[in-house]
Formats: sequence, C-alpha cells, structure tokens
Amino acid sequence: MSLFVETVVETAIFVAENLLFVAPIVLFAILLSSAIRASGADGLITRAFEGRTMAMIAAASALGAITPVCGIGVLPIIAGLLAGGVPLAPIMAFWLSSPITDPAMLTVTAGLLGMPFAIGKTAIAFGIGLFGGFATLLVTARGGFALAVRADASANAGSGGDAACCGPLEVMWPFWRDTARRRQFLVEARATAWLMLKWLTIAFALEGLLRSYLPPRLIVDFVGGDTAWATPLAVTIGAPIYLDGYASLPLVRGLLELGMAPGAAMAFLVAGGITSLYASVAVWALVSRSVFVWYVTLAVLGSAIGGWAYGAAVA
Repeated sequence: MSLFVETVVETAIFVAENLLFVAPIVLFAILLSSAIRASGADGLITRAFEGRTMAMIAAASALGAITPVCGIGVLPIIAGLLAGGVPLAPIMAFWLSSPITDPAMLTVTAGLLGMPFAIGKTAIAFGIGLFGGFATLLVTARGGFALAVRADASANAGSGGDAACCGPLEVMWPFWRDTARRRQFLVEARATAWLMLKWLTIAFALEGLLRSYLPPRLIVDFVGGDTAWATPLAVTIGAPIYLDGYASLPLVRGLLELGMAPGAAMAFLVAGGITSLYASVAVWALVSRSVFVWYVTLAVLGSAIGGWAYGAAVA
C-alpha cells in the first residue's frame, strides 16, 4: 500500500471514529439551537438594549455570550439598534461577545475540549463584552466616535440577511404547536446539521493529518506553556487560519495534545471567532473605519487578556 493510500485510509478511519464519538453531542446542539430560533427566543436580544447604559452593557454582553446569532444575520439587529439611537457601548459589547460561543458551541466545545474549557470560553465571551462595552463608553463619553455609522449602512444591512436568520420576533416556547415554527425548526436543524457535518469532517481530517505530520517540538517551541509569546502568537494567527467555530475545535484539540498551552489555545479560538472575516464583515458593513479599527483592537486585547487569564486559572 502506497503512503498516499495509507494516509487516506488512516485519515478516513480517524474522521469516522470521531464523528461517531461526537454524534450525540452534535445532535443535542442541533436540537437546542434550532429550538431557540424556532421559538423566537433569540428575538429577546433587542430587549437587552433598554435602560441605563451600564446595565445595557452587562445585559448585551451576557446575551451575546449565550444566544445563537449568526455572523451576517446580526446585521439587521445591529442596524435597527443603531438607527434607533442605542448607544455604541452596549452594541459593541454584544458585537464582541456574540461570535465567540452560544449554547450549541458550548455543548460541542465541552464534548471535544472538556467542560472547564467550554465554561472558560463562555466566561471570556462575557468578559470581552464587558471590557469592550465599558472601554467604548469611556471613549464616547469624551466625544469619540461621533460619526459611528457608515453613510451606506442601511443599504448594506438590508443585503446582509433577513429576519428568518434569527427566528420569529414573538416568543412562543411551545413552538411545535405552530406549523410555520415547526417548519422553521426543521429548516434550521437541516442547515445546522449540514454545517456541522461539513466542517467537522474537514476539521477531523485536518486534525488527523496534523497529528501525523506536525512535529510536536514545533508546537512546544512556539505556543507551548513556557514561551512568553505563546498567547500573542495564537491571537495573531487566530484570524488568518480560523475556519469555523466548530471546525477549529478538533484542530485545537490536536494542538493541545501536541503541547500547545491552554491559554494560547483559548486565545486562538476567541480571537479567531471575533476577528474572522465572517464576523468582521458585519462590523465593516455598518460602522465607520475608526469604529471598525476600535473593534479589532478590542478583540485582540480582549483575546490576549482572556487567554492569559485562562492559562493562569488552569495552571
């Protein structure tokens, strides 16, 4: 058997074994995410942006960390909030925390990387939201970002998605009683299942190749626990090689087993989620260049701080 064929067979077996292992976890994540959207529970997001600014920042950070809002689908929500005069600070808090995790992501992360890692990631999402929201509040209180919205923001928002992405506006917890909501549940479940299957298959294949061909010494030297640049380097490379939230988990699992520091792994996942093209395009489409640069700056700093904090907590 040639080396190529042997590699293909070994990789296929590795992918199949891991897909079977995570199947119960993924099924639960699909059902949970689809139920949230079909019930319209994610429509409660806009209610967090009412009241005093500081309370709004805390509520927006929490909602961003726990609600399944898609990257492009967040456009109509944010566009409406900006048009309605909601302060930039709570909007920034939600924008920073929402791409990092959600109930489905937490479930899959716990299955692949362990519950402590999943809880830590959710806590960091909330923390980055607070950090970004209050930092933005300080800047805007001193007259910064007076022109936060792009002139063509409404046009861009209109092309970014529709209400179907984020579920019905009214909440109906027993969604199965309504025909349209049952249909949406099935549509969401199919779409999410295909998304997870596609990316997890690719990711497990890459993880298998990673284990076979990436020298462990290289990982230890660059992003190991004893290197001062491990977390900054993980933040720097997070966006360029970040495939998808689900796809990145098996890759990170492989890197951790090869010697990657836990804090660097956390920083990689968090930074990749916030600054990936898919998440960043929603910001670029609506706000001015200065606000976009501020978003990226907060994402980089928050990811590094979160990685260092998690590394210290598990040390």
